[in-house]
Amino acid sequence: MPVLIAALMLYARFKKVETYNVFVKGAKGSVNLVLDIFPFIVAIMVMVALMRASGITDMLIDLLAPLFNALGIPTEVSELVLLRPFTGSGSYAILKDIYTTYGVDTYVGRCASVIMGTSETLFYVATVYFSQTSVKKLSYAIPLALVCNIFGTIVACLVCRVL
Repeated sequence: MPVLIAALMLYARFKKVETYNVFVKGAKGSVNLVLDIFPFIVAIMVMVALMRASGITDMLIDLLAPLFNALGIPTEVSELVLLRPFTGSGSYAILKDIYTTYGVDTYVGRCASVIMGTSETLFYVATVYFSQTSVKKLSYAIPLALVCNIFGTIVACLVCRVL
């Protein structure tokens, strides 16, 4: 890391870039970014908290358990599969619960690990990226990303079962 930083500083010096001024300009822009996306992030966090507190998450897990089992996804990771597209920190809390309950070197623990490593907090990422671009029609992006997420989950559980 120090070599990379030194190389960047030398490159900037070679290109006659005023690194401090550029850094300050970037930092100033990041404050505006945070202010722009803050309401969207709060909305996602409140929605996830309401889903868990109201019991909707548990109802969805019970409703989708037969489908998940048919697809090879263990019921024990259903909550992780449902909440991962919405929340990163909530997903890590669920992952910790799975590790505590089932262990890290079990089929369920390995499935949960691979799901966490191969999926993304889709709505958070979409909020951040799309709020800063001119893309406003998300009619294909979000559903396609959700389909890819579920296919990734199915493949992850299949690979964990084989290994």
